Amino acid sequence: MPQIPETIQELTVGQLAARSGAAVSALHFYESKGLISSRRTSGNQRRFSRDALRRVAFVRAAQRVGIPLATIREALAELPEGRTPTEEDWARLSRSWRSELDERIKQLNRLRDHLTDCIGCGCLSLETCVLSNPDDAFGERGAGSRLLVERRGPATSATGGGRSSRAQAQQAPCCGD
Repeated sequence: MPQIPETIQELTVGQLAARSGAAVSALHFYESKGLISSRRTSGNQRRFSRDALRRVAFVRAAQRVGIPLATIREALAELPEGRTPTEEDWARLSRSWRSELDERIKQLNRLRDHLTDCIGCGCLSLETCVLSNPDDAFGERGAGSRLLVERRGPATSATGGGRSSRAQAQQAPCCGD
């Protein structure tokens, strides 16, 4: 890994990529999402302050444990500009993310258990399989869109009082909207 002298306070995108292990395209993506920032030189080249190294490490560590980028961005936004996340910052954030991760682990365990059940029975039925058709609360009422029909109610005529079915479709809410 290339060493950057302490006297250099700003890094090129290539230097940041080499030091952080992140691809240049990933760094551009992180910047577009507001996770890191740079300034532009008179030649329109990006220059990152040295704290970007710690921020990139922070982002990549959080991503590895499954934290969404939006959540990471919110966490970094709480830090003063130009300050790197500290060990205390990481400890505080990891405590707050722990319950979210625990819930995901429970969901993955349930998914794994249902996958084993489906492999065992081999059904993969679109009517009853919890993997192919999870949480199908309206499936027991019959085929087709249930929400749209139920919202119109039984008093609504098939033509919608003279309106075309296209006008009805444009006006009717869909899928719980």
